[in-house]
Amino acid sequence: MHRISSQFNNTDTQYQLRKQEVNQAIKNRQIGTQSRIGSLRDDPIAAGHLVRYQSYLGRVNQFEKNAQTLADQMNVREGYINQNLQIMHRVRELAITGANGTYTGDDLKNMAVEVNELLKEMIQNANAVGPDGNTLFAGTRTKGAAFDVVMGNIPGSDEALIEKVNYKGNNGINKIEVDENAYLQIDNSGTKTFWAEPQHLIGQRDLTSWQALEDSVINIDGADITIKSGDNVYAVAAKINNSGIAVKASIDPVSQGLSLSTTDSHQVWMEDKTGSALADMGMIEDSSQFPPYNVNTSAVKVSGGSLFDAVIALRDSMLKGDQESIGSRVIGTLDYGINNLTTRLAKSGSDYERAMHNVERSKTNNVNVTQLVSREGDIDLTEAITDLKMMEYVNQATMSNAGKMYSSTLLNYMR
Repeated sequence: MHRISSQFNNTDTQYQLRKQEVNQAIKNRQIGTQSRIGSLRDDPIAAGHLVRYQSYLGRVNQFEKNAQTLADQMNVREGYINQNLQIMHRVRELAITGANGTYTGDDLKNMAVEVNELLKEMIQNANAVGPDGNTLFAGTRTKGAAFDVVMGNIPGSDEALIEKVNYKGNNGINKIEVDENAYLQIDNSGTKTFWAEPQHLIGQRDLTSWQALEDSVINIDGADITIKSGDNVYAVAAKINNSGIAVKASIDPVSQGLSLSTTDSHQVWMEDKTGSALADMGMIEDSSQFPPYNVNTSAVKVSGGSLFDAVIALRDSMLKGDQESIGSRVIGTLDYGINNLTTRLAKSGSDYERAMHNVERSKTNNVNVTQLVSREGDIDLTEAITDLKMMEYVNQATMSNAGKMYSSTLLNYMR
């Protein structure tokens, strides 16, 4: 209901003009931002959808970057693994040549020089640093060298040579998120990549009457295994076998000690996280020693070595002129190492392909979600410009009509 007065026409005209200006301002803002939602009240439901879509789009973009970065790192690592594989093939050729019995001791010493240089190249590749400055084969301990070299005096050589190569990284696994609650697990442990043979640890301590004195937690190859007070060695072996790790536990029939054997080529990594179950069974030293070199060698027989151990054994046998050792034990170990490197290379290639599939999926999701964002929040630019022009025409018509309503001049008033 309107109150009719002499000011009614003026008030109504001013109201309509202000309303038109507001609508024009909204339309200009929509054209400028190319978004039809400036505040929640413009379209509350669409605004809620838009916030969720934009949030998910940001995560999709991050997933794509994660997968692409991961694929790039795998590509670099694969190159170094392949180089070491080629070196191992050359080392095996030299081993076959040195084992045929037609070469003199001096000839074998000359071959040992090349083997030693190939060993250095292998260690250099194993200690490789990626473009981001992180060590490639040290697990999650990426800010230092993966392997440490110990020099020593080797029979048959007049200078110090590499005597032992120790792993300084860890067996941590990187988890990279490549989709909603989906992760790629990347194992960069050098103690697995550059290991030659399955490792066997045979405890020499009789554990027939052994029982755990307290609740404790042991860790083997990254898996936590809970030991309850009163558990015997058979219960411990069963829990290790049920943990899903690549280690088979048993009781040695001769020593009655705990026996651990890897089901593939890698070095066993074990420690007491709480309590002292492994130390009490004689498997490891006290907590002052760190894995993987905390094995109690006085109470455990250890077999199985790394690629570097195999190449060092070949070089040392050549320096001593021991052709029989080369033709039997050394070549077999080299074959184990080549097979493991080939397996690791295939695994790296498979991980790379999976990462690239995640990149492609994220790109597809990016396009689809962008379409949803556009549907909820973007404006039809052609329609918006047309509406703006119509508003301008209406505004001009309103101003023209208002001018006709107030056509009296000062002269008319004076008359």
